[in-house]
Amino acid sequence: MQNRLKELRAERGYSQQELADRLGVSRQTIISIEKGRFDPSLPLAFQLAAAFSCRIEDIFTPHHSG
Repeated sequence: MQNRLKELRAERGYSQQELADRLGVSRQTIISIEKGRFDPSLPLAFQLAAAFSCRIEDIFTPHHSG
């Protein structure tokens, strides 16, 4: 999935570590999600949406094929 996590995080002025701490995950998890190497679990996706006061769809978009 593609995502706007890095952009949203920058808008809020959060470091990767600050966001990781807020969500109870490792900084490596945040890095992996931002780079599109890791798709978060649904509960984590909901936590991310709540952290940015937006919907999951506002952060994540499926890759379009073809």
